Amino acid sequence: MIKAIFWDNDGVLVDTEHLYFEASRDALRQVGIELSMEQFAHISLGLGKSSLCLAAEQGVNDDTLAALRQHINRRYAELLQNGAAPMEGASETLAALHGKVAMAIVTSSRRDHFDLIHRNNSLLGFFDFILTREDYQHSKPNPEPYLKALKVSGLRAEECLVIEDTLRGFEAAHQAGLRCVVIPNRLAPDNEFNDAFQVIRDLQEVPPLVLAEAGLAAVPPPPA
Repeated sequence: MIKAIFWDNDGVLVDTEHLYFEASRDALRQVGIELSMEQFAHISLGLGKSSLCLAAEQGVNDDTLAALRQHINRRYAELLQNGAAPMEGASETLAALHGKVAMAIVTSSRRDHFDLIHRNNSLLGFFDFILTREDYQHSKPNPEPYLKALKVSGLRAEECLVIEDTLRGFEAAHQAGLRCVVIPNRLAPDNEFNDAFQVIRDLQEVPPLVLAEAGLAAVPPPPA
């Protein structure tokens, strides 16, 4: 029986991936590399690596790589100054589940970026706890973020469900022994998630699925 949901943040609850792509592309242009959306989706969303690996492969030195990394972080923060738009149906989906199961966000975002993302929305009030990049050593696709979430929740893996959108996130959940529902990221819609618990189209499909697994499916009221 499901007692908790661990939500990914970027691409699931908020629309941010295109902004991080823009920041990464801007940085790599400084060393003559043109980053394509396809490369970004494969490297960042699939492998869970930095697109700066393309610069490292071309012999860019460590000091320059560090400067480029700082540029990405600054530029991404600039792009997030007005916050980030929630994904369609995010607030309604969270409201439908709030108080019925525990909920947490497990994200690879740095805390400063995370705070900017959510500065102008009301999503965070739905969650029992939040884990950002500073809360663990190894990021997705390593299972550590979700293992940490299990420890904080005090629940067993079979009592929790993960909502993810990328191969890196799915792999992290899978390696942590967690069932994972995938809403494929629109930047990488053709990725395959063969061992996913379910692959769905949008957030509105989450509440009936979770409530059924939690034994809380809506029951018609008895006759008056």
